[in-house]
Amino acid sequence: MALQLSPFLISNTMKPLSFKLPPIADRSHGSPKSMSSCLGATQKVENVKKPSIPRQKAHVQVTHSMPPEKIEIFKSLEGWAEKNVLVHLQPVENCWQPQDFLPDAASDGFEEQVRELRERAREVPDDYFVALVGSMITEEALPTYQSVLNTLDGTRDKTASSLTPWAIWTRAWTAEENRHGDLLNKYLYLSGRVDMKRIEKTIQHLIGAGMDPRTENSPYLLFIYTSVQERMTSIAHGNTGRLAKAHGDVKLAQICGTIASDEKRHEAAYTKIMEKLFEIDPDAAVFALADMMRKRITVPSHLMYDGCDDNIFSHYSAVVQRLGIYTAKDYADVLEFLVGRWKVEDLTGLSAERRRAQDYVCGLTPKIRRLQERARERAEEALTIPFSWISDRKVKL
Repeated sequence: MALQLSPFLISNTMKPLSFKLPPIADRSHGSPKSMSSCLGATQKVENVKKPSIPRQKAHVQVTHSMPPEKIEIFKSLEGWAEKNVLVHLQPVENCWQPQDFLPDAASDGFEEQVRELRERAREVPDDYFVALVGSMITEEALPTYQSVLNTLDGTRDKTASSLTPWAIWTRAWTAEENRHGDLLNKYLYLSGRVDMKRIEKTIQHLIGAGMDPRTENSPYLLFIYTSVQERMTSIAHGNTGRLAKAHGDVKLAQICGTIASDEKRHEAAYTKIMEKLFEIDPDAAVFALADMMRKRITVPSHLMYDGCDDNIFSHYSAVVQRLGIYTAKDYADVLEFLVGRWKVEDLTGLSAERRRAQDYVCGLTPKIRRLQERARERAEEALTIPFSWISDRKVKL
């Protein structure tokens, strides 16, 4: 089953809250047009004169909402960031590289290594490849994520080569993350199990569309987003690796586990930044956390489009949840962990408005778990639809 997770929790003291990580396909929806139009898509003649325009409109954006005195906080934390954030980066010479896990094209045994990879991949089911492709596409939209980091007031890389700790982190984090998409992309290409051209079009659509995190150029908001996101992807890649091992592809399991380890290290950096902000500016930090929960923390590839299925992201997300790669339970666990890590319940001296935000955030996890149980009870029979990424073979949502 895939769990429908788009509830709205109403509080008397704050605006309605919804959470959706990742958004889940409604099994009763998915118009014939949005699904069947994928069939034969490669034979259609495209209008090459039509510009690439994002398929979905972003929210009306609030920008530069952080006052000057908050910007100064990040300037004052540069020395702290150098000692406490940059330590979570690894020297290039100590880092793994995609080639460490792939057949060596310069060796005499290259063809045999590729045959072995393809033999292992042959035993892996189609729904798993849908999940793996979606993860790879999300990783490949890295240019967007670096762009978002460079919108932040107080921490952006103003020159593209700035030596502030915040700028160094942004570039080096991007460089480490860049290996993830490279590795998964090459593995999928060599596997022979997917339609690479249609995947590549999805990547181009996604980078062109960008993302809509609604973080207002504020490090408070975005570092909450990245704390959740990095922990989420660590869990998802780890579960993807365990499934690969269960299907007999030990090398793919190693790949996914290695990527998960990177995400875990990056999570440690972002959660440490927010831990510091909760320590020195708890009013702003707790309000930012409530604000992001209220807006929804959405997977960064939520504007995904494959050229034929308008609901490709929610369909992919449904498969991910059904396989147990990332579920509503995981989201509840992530939120519970971060609220505990940042000691949100223990904050004192807050303004009245911030105390309401504190109560609101601390009460979310049990509500999410209750909604998860109700949604499981109401789950309907899943649709089975074609995915362009696997040559229109059908997969159960």
